[in-house]
Amino acid sequence: MALERFVAICMPLRHGELCSTRSALHCVLIIHGISALPDVVFLSIFFVSASHSYYTQSSECSVEKFILHTWQGHLRSAISQFYFLIMVIIIMFSYFKIMKVARAASGQNRKSTWKGLRTVVLHGFQLLLCLFLLWCPLIEAAMLQINLMLYINVRFWMYKCIVQHNTSHMKVKNPQRTVTASLLD
Repeated sequence: MALERFVAICMPLRHGELCSTRSALHCVLIIHGISALPDVVFLSIFFVSASHSYYTQSSECSVEKFILHTWQGHLRSAISQFYFLIMVIIIMFSYFKIMKVARAASGQNRKSTWKGLRTVVLHGFQLLLCLFLLWCPLIEAAMLQINLMLYINVRFWMYKCIVQHNTSHMKVKNPQRTVTASLLD
């Protein structure tokens, strides 16, 4: 989303060419491939190193149960933080460039400049809030080391605050209003 807005504002003449359905599909496939890679590696390591008795145990379903060695937990946290860092850099770069172009385009009109910058900062802040999901594995791993009930409570709180909150905004009650609001945005 940040890169699409960057292209739309900073390179408006090439927006139709760069942001086509085909290129969006390619981007989505690349993003899904990159994000699935660590999980495939972790599952492969788990299937190779877990004993047969581990499969017959009864326990709660959790990603942390697939981590058999401490280095796997550290690697999972490091990958999550690396993804967070890359996405923050992309968002910051694109939104700083957008703010620079918006300020130059508005010229001497201070009110228009302030309104545009406020909108860009709000969108950037919303994207950064979504990125906090990448800190969940680090926080959950730390809570699991302290206490199982604390881990369960923190995991439930994160689900209620982050996942359920983000999906509640996806429900469309009035499609006509949504289309009109997106055209005005």
